[in-house]
Amino acid sequence: MKLGAADPQARLAGRGFAYHFLYRLVGVGAVLLGQVAQASDSPVDTKLQTDAATAASAVTSTVTNAQTTAAQTAAEDIAEKSADNASEAEVAAEAASEIAAPLEVAQVTSVSELDDVRPTDWAYTALTRLVEEYGCIEGYPDSTFRGNRAITRYEFAAGLNACLDVVVQLIEPDDPEIETIRRLQETFATELAAVRDRIDSLEADVVELEANQFSTTTKLSGTIFAHLDGAFADGDVQAEGINVFAPARDPVTLEPVIRTITEDPEITFSYLTWLNLNTSFTGEDRLTLQLAVGDGTAPANTFASAGLFNTFGVPFTLQRGGSQEDSVIVREVFYTFPVGNKLSVTVGPKINWYRHFDNNRFTFFLTGANSYNSSGGTQVNAVDRGAGAVVQWDIADRLDFRLGYLAEATEFLPGPRTSSDASRGLFGGTNTLTAQLGVYPTDNLNLRFLYTRTHLAPNNAGFVGGAISEPIYGFADDGFGGPLDTATADTFLFNFDWQPLSWLGLFGRYSYGSTDVFPVADSL
Repeated sequence: MKLGAADPQARLAGRGFAYHFLYRLVGVGAVLLGQVAQASDSPVDTKLQTDAATAASAVTSTVTNAQTTAAQTAAEDIAEKSADNASEAEVAAEAASEIAAPLEVAQVTSVSELDDVRPTDWAYTALTRLVEEYGCIEGYPDSTFRGNRAITRYEFAAGLNACLDVVVQLIEPDDPEIETIRRLQETFATELAAVRDRIDSLEADVVELEANQFSTTTKLSGTIFAHLDGAFADGDVQAEGINVFAPARDPVTLEPVIRTITEDPEITFSYLTWLNLNTSFTGEDRLTLQLAVGDGTAPANTFASAGLFNTFGVPFTLQRGGSQEDSVIVREVFYTFPVGNKLSVTVGPKINWYRHFDNNRFTFFLTGANSYNSSGGTQVNAVDRGAGAVVQWDIADRLDFRLGYLAEATEFLPGPRTSSDASRGLFGGTNTLTAQLGVYPTDNLNLRFLYTRTHLAPNNAGFVGGAISEPIYGFADDGFGGPLDTATADTFLFNFDWQPLSWLGLFGRYSYGSTDVFPVADSL
């Protein structure tokens, strides 16, 4: 029997074709009986031989009658429907002739005998089993299978029946393998029942999760930081500036303004919460939204001088999240997607610069040193979050190149320098262009080389510096008390981390930067 389509001349009406396959299947059964009859010379087997021969003779006679009847019936049906058309009558006669003469097919014992079947074909394994284990697949006389041709429902039914007959013959009631399987089922009945119960429980859990899942495309996660903090000084402290946020000069003497701090801050207990929503639409992309809320302010900032905010080893997570206590703000929002196999692009109105550049396994605040002082190079740039894009190119397994442009969009101090301000926009305010080459010689050694070009727009007080340039917040003026124009900075940085042993890690960062400040011409 063949599962491929028959030759064009053999694609006949359903009834005649079904009888033709009946002949083929019963004929195969007769041959099998004959082979069984020749298998032994014992007295019992001699009787089996006699019975097999009788059965084969009866089957052959039945097949002959069935074939003749099929041919006559098919011819009569076609002739009746084509009585008004002489040419169709000739077709009916030809069909009867084709049915009477069985189509020649060749039984194969190995799938390799079929010239048009390849190991790469999706059904190759199935065909191999049907041919070599069950022997219920036949090919065309030209040693082809023609597996891409359509089959009729009759052909499929006949083929399925032939294979089922072989399977039934292979499975004998007294087969020792069947008995072995039965004993194994009895031996492990308890374990099987336990597995069945666990599967039922898992199915119930899956149903519950599907009914109450947060989203089919979005994963929600969160982190809460709690801080118990205090700070004190041995005596009075003199600090530059009217407040902790920026330096100041006396408008008459042009000398720095000095304030005296006589009291230590009280002990505080504060929190910071981040909620992350990561969404994927294709499985390879990611839309990230991070919300932040908190009420923390480091007591050590009471002693900050000249705008050197968040120094003294202040923990990175000791913050409010935004400019106001207990206010929920959008800290990050960006979309990352692949372009080919080696390129990925990140775009968004609030991209975290430190997700892409100047990484270090031992200075990341969640896994290593957690202060503002160690989270990044102090001379790198003034934009830790911004609007723009970052492109990452994986050149090789241990080599990548990253390029990013971000315009200021920090969460702490929204102001006129941000990318959303119409007077400055995406390119006129504070912005940074960064390139990084990452080299990873081994799994334990990472090397990074960075160059950053930064434009620092002045704030309303005339100082330049980023809104949250850790650990320095706004630090430069022209020394004459006048306002400054947009400054430019160039920074070169080398960063490495190395873990030679499981308990030993080495890391370092070296940066060289130069900042050019320009006074406003009208103030000279």
